[in-house]
Amino acid sequence: MARGSTRPTSRDVAQAAGVSQAAVSLVLGDKWRGRVSEATAERVREAARELGYRPNLAARNLRLGRTRTVLLVVPALTTEFFAGVYTGAARVAAEHGFGVVLYPSPEGVGPARDPFASAQAALDGVLASSMAADALTAIRGDQLPLVMLDSDPSGSLGAATVNLDITDGVRQVADHLLGLGHRRFLHLAADIPSWTFEVRARELAARVGATAGTSLRTAPAPISIDGALAAAEAALSAPGPRPTAVVCDDDKLAAGVYKALRRLGLRVPDDVSVTGLDDLALATALDPELTTVRLDAELFGERGMRALLAVLEGRTPDGGDIPVELVVRASTASPNAS
Repeated sequence: MARGSTRPTSRDVAQAAGVSQAAVSLVLGDKWRGRVSEATAERVREAARELGYRPNLAARNLRLGRTRTVLLVVPALTTEFFAGVYTGAARVAAEHGFGVVLYPSPEGVGPARDPFASAQAALDGVLASSMAADALTAIRGDQLPLVMLDSDPSGSLGAATVNLDITDGVRQVADHLLGLGHRRFLHLAADIPSWTFEVRARELAARVGATAGTSLRTAPAPISIDGALAAAEAALSAPGPRPTAVVCDDDKLAAGVYKALRRLGLRVPDDVSVTGLDDLALATALDPELTTVRLDAELFGERGMRALLAVLEGRTPDGGDIPVELVVRASTASPNAS
């Protein structure tokens, strides 16, 4: 159609194909088999292509009682990780004609204002991080088709869970540091009550504890550079032998540890090795560059959305955790490097 003309309608398609509007609706709604011939269906599709016709999804969804809208509930977007999750989820959703509404909870945890007068009336399903579980409850999202991210599969609110293999990531970190000869560890643990952080603490303790002559101290810290600086400085100044390796639950925590070590006159990795987890852009901005675990945030979002689409269609989502990878850089070395 000429630029500036009105949007083509199903009536235009029907006239061009020489069929009824009902036939157009059947063909474009993929309900034509057994009702119209293959030749007629192809004629309708060709007319729609030539006219540039697109169905009015809003009107169709209103008739079906579905909005084709999914809510993604995540902690506040304080790092690019959850932005990556959104990017991956939105890409898969768009391929299937769904839109994604992003719903970050304030300060990363806790409830936020309901973005809809009635979540159930406005949404087809919810994809949610376990770190924002309180927000999920506040909007009654647990009463909708739900897939949980980074959540305990055995106790999840959702119809399915999608997880990164965090256990293996922590195992890779511990084995790397133990292999370098470290025996005194400090775990700078994210001070957030979430399954994913419980997994990190449990696996690190198990892995370190399985090696004779090791010690592990834990210092909780908010996920912020200033919070990590304060917690790490206090822990590293405490009486007793100083840890030779600091294992951080997040790259941002590692940045705080770098600052704490500098204040204390210590060097990375000569005096203390440091590891993170996420592989954010921050990891290569630090000097020395940070040894950390790479998490594929976009793949995480993609897998989560595919699982939710499967739930909506009554299928069983694909199983298996998403692999993660230790990226060794310059922040780790033998404790005898100096």
